[in-house]
Amino acid sequence: MSQNKRVAFHTLGCKLNFSETSTLTRLMEKEGFEKRGFDEEADVYVINTCSVTDNADKECRQLVRRIQRRSPESMVVITGCYAQLKPKEIAEIPGVDLVLGAAEKFNIAEHIRELTKGDSAKICSCDIEDVTGFTSSYSLNDRTRTFLKVQDGCDYGCTFCTIPMARGKSRSDTIDQVVKNAQLLAEKGVKEIVLTGVNLGDFGKGPNGDAPVGLNQRPENFFKLIQALDQIDGIERFRISSIEPNLLTNEIIDFVAESKRFMPHFHIPLQSGSNEVLRLMRRRYRRELYTERVSRIKEKMPHCAIGVDVIVGSNGETEEYFKETFDYLHSLDISYLHVFTYSERDNTKALEIDYVVPVAVRNERNKILRNLSYMKMQFFTQQFSGSSRKVLWESANRNGMIEGYTDNYIRVQAPFKEEWCNQIMTWGI
Repeated sequence: MSQNKRVAFHTLGCKLNFSETSTLTRLMEKEGFEKRGFDEEADVYVINTCSVTDNADKECRQLVRRIQRRSPESMVVITGCYAQLKPKEIAEIPGVDLVLGAAEKFNIAEHIRELTKGDSAKICSCDIEDVTGFTSSYSLNDRTRTFLKVQDGCDYGCTFCTIPMARGKSRSDTIDQVVKNAQLLAEKGVKEIVLTGVNLGDFGKGPNGDAPVGLNQRPENFFKLIQALDQIDGIERFRISSIEPNLLTNEIIDFVAESKRFMPHFHIPLQSGSNEVLRLMRRRYRRELYTERVSRIKEKMPHCAIGVDVIVGSNGETEEYFKETFDYLHSLDISYLHVFTYSERDNTKALEIDYVVPVAVRNERNKILRNLSYMKMQFFTQQFSGSSRKVLWESANRNGMIEGYTDNYIRVQAPFKEEWCNQIMTWGI
């Protein structure tokens, strides 16, 4: 395929996927492709998939069908986690031309040049054990907040999760390269960077699983990374996207409490408030440790926002265990929940657990925790009513309104003013 073709991207899933899609877009533009919106006419459509839930798989299929109806002569490329896990299944979807696994996604331009519409779908993938490289990625111009990928893969073996099979072993960028990327983003006018990864707190492992030696001749780790980033001029805000409770150390919490650049906002996966369910999930902590982390954060930063990931309806979650989770979350001083409904994933150990929660019950539990999340966020926000905090205004015009987030992640709105976009202002809540 020659230059000056139009390419459109669609991203499913997490912040990490958004950072990688943005990088893929820039790679294609360097090759002469013109970026288009996904609902516009394009010669190539790229879907960067997730496979955390069954819905992501279904949405991928729906998107391919939509492309086929609108633009049947266009090339369709599928990459991301779903593409790594089930390449043959994806290749059989009518309309798909190319499937790129984890090791080949950043060679997308080269593969597209060799494509011919009408041939059977081409699969470019490999065994996940052979995926060892790390490619720096960041989103730019897509959102006010920039997502900077600093870590990939995971060495944990949670029974419900396919991510290690989709993204491979834990590996990281170097502190030096992350700092260079952050400085580059500062030069481009970025105000806020969100550090992203699959298991962010595990930062420090190189492509071969070894921790690179830093300037101080000691292995790199996440604490050293945030210390280095805190010294960068030009970036006014950093956020930690998500960090496991067993990797969120007291020194990290205390550092954020004193930092002027790292925002008072943590997102800490819990998954269940029942220790028995955590055991079945093979999580690396119990809820007592989680309680300690939340207490430490609130002791040092009473104004800090704390988000929580929770999975409902996982195999083994009886009504009693779900009640434990609800009661625990109700009592915990947190700000909001991200609630996921469990769905069976092939080749996961969770399938060996006997007690299966009916789908209707899973959905009902999801609603219950979403309602709890709404109440938690309302209560958290009301604590700051009448006070003023610094807000970074986003660039989108939403029906005549502009939105932004305070340092502690409270969303605020005001009548749209273009000159406010990407500006930090003190604002009354």
